Amino acid sequence: MGSYPPPSPSHGMVHEDDLAEPEVLPPSAGTMESPPARRTRSRWLAAPATYLLVAINCGVFLWMVLRGVSPWSPTVDQLMRFGADNAGNVLVYGQWGRIVTAMFVHVGFLHLATNMWCLWNLGLLAEPLIGSLGVLAVYILTGAAGNLLSTLVNWLWWNNDWVSSHDLGAFPAGAGASGAVFGIAGALIVLLKSSLLPVPPGELKKLRRSVIYFAAINLAIGISISVGNMVLHSGLNIDNMAHVGGFSCGLLFAAPLVPRIGSPRGQFNLRMRVAISMVVGILVLFGFYLAQLPR
Repeated sequence: MGSYPPPSPSHGMVHEDDLAEPEVLPPSAGTMESPPARRTRSRWLAAPATYLLVAINCGVFLWMVLRGVSPWSPTVDQLMRFGADNAGNVLVYGQWGRIVTAMFVHVGFLHLATNMWCLWNLGLLAEPLIGSLGVLAVYILTGAAGNLLSTLVNWLWWNNDWVSSHDLGAFPAGAGASGAVFGIAGALIVLLKSSLLPVPPGELKKLRRSVIYFAAINLAIGISISVGNMVLHSGLNIDNMAHVGGFSCGLLFAAPLVPRIGSPRGQFNLRMRVAISMVVGILVLFGFYLAQLPR
């Protein structure tokens, strides 16, 4: 991920629990005492999926460090041992689980901190709109989409006449939550366009624009770093295909959705099922295509 900060979740957005709170007046003589106002839930209770995902990522990183992995510059072998993605391992040895595990593995503390900061901000913004299940689904499905696209591009790029497909060390290792973070950003860009949200149009437009800027600038930073690595051979590389795949899948996931805030519960739940089923079906077909690539 690049260094451009994500939009703040508190800027212009209304949480579901902040809506329709009844005003409670002090009781007067001869009248029945009004019930106490319902307490607003804490951020943890309002966005449990976001905090759960951050906790899992941090827990995996701590587990890696306790098992002897460098907290600053882990080796490729160390990353692969804990579930990083690799086109050869996936397509030659059929280790498809790496498509999911790689989104919880990070290349050092700075990589983890940057991704978790972005995930936390975007997740707190997205969870009132799509619910906890929606955030978990977007994270897993868009992260998987990014890793599948990265696997395809790396296989086509590195598997040529001078690299044997069984020389798995020739394929770069992919790791990190950034593909899923881009996926959440893509979903937000679509959902923040909704007229159902109880936010002034001007504020909503600013918030949506900030998410677009976040995605565009970070994608540009990633491409610049990759181009610089090709020219200068700095050794620092960014998995831009994971970013593109995650972002595109996020846009697709949110296309059939309406935001949770402002829409009937039944309509939202139906559209959520449609979105999850549609994306899962596409990813299964994409995975089947990858499995048929010549070895």
